[in-house]
Amino acid sequence: MTVELLIARYGVLGIFLGSGIEGETVVVAGGLLAHRGLVPFWAAAAAAAAGSFLIDQVFYSVGRHFSEHPRLQTMKRKPAFAKAIAALERHPTGFIFAFRFLYGLRTVSPVVIGIAGVPRARFMILNALAAVLWGTLFTLLGYAFGNGIEQVFGRLHLHTHLLVVAACAAALAFVTFCLGRWGWRALHQ
Repeated sequence: MTVELLIARYGVLGIFLGSGIEGETVVVAGGLLAHRGLVPFWAAAAAAAAGSFLIDQVFYSVGRHFSEHPRLQTMKRKPAFAKAIAALERHPTGFIFAFRFLYGLRTVSPVVIGIAGVPRARFMILNALAAVLWGTLFTLLGYAFGNGIEQVFGRLHLHTHLLVVAACAAALAFVTFCLGRWGWRALHQ
């Protein structure tokens, strides 16, 4: 099932489930649907934040309660785990707040935070704040992107649409690369 079909079929529930599983792609798609008036903007943002918050709480609990499990022992030997631990030790509050924005550390970070023994209440509060920011930001990006595409596509001929889509994809890839590079440097300083 594609992201679009998931959200089209299940609406806000699809955004909730997809934000925890797939992440930004689903949330941006939810913003596009909000732009089209198919779901309310705030419902899409709230569903994205809630889904992200819930899955990160689950991963935190897994790290906290099953740190000796063989799969987690294997995870501990991976480079991403070491990077996450180092970042958590240097900037615990900042890392907990920002991990969902760092490509390649999104899934492993809540497990690392749980294993590191960060108090549950502290993680829950920072996770909730970050999830609300993340959900709103990526829903807003989808919403704003939808508005721009509608304006551009309304004035262009069909063959030019592909060029615009390619340019938008290239711009998005560039922004993602820059953010990833910034995150990489932040982790290694």
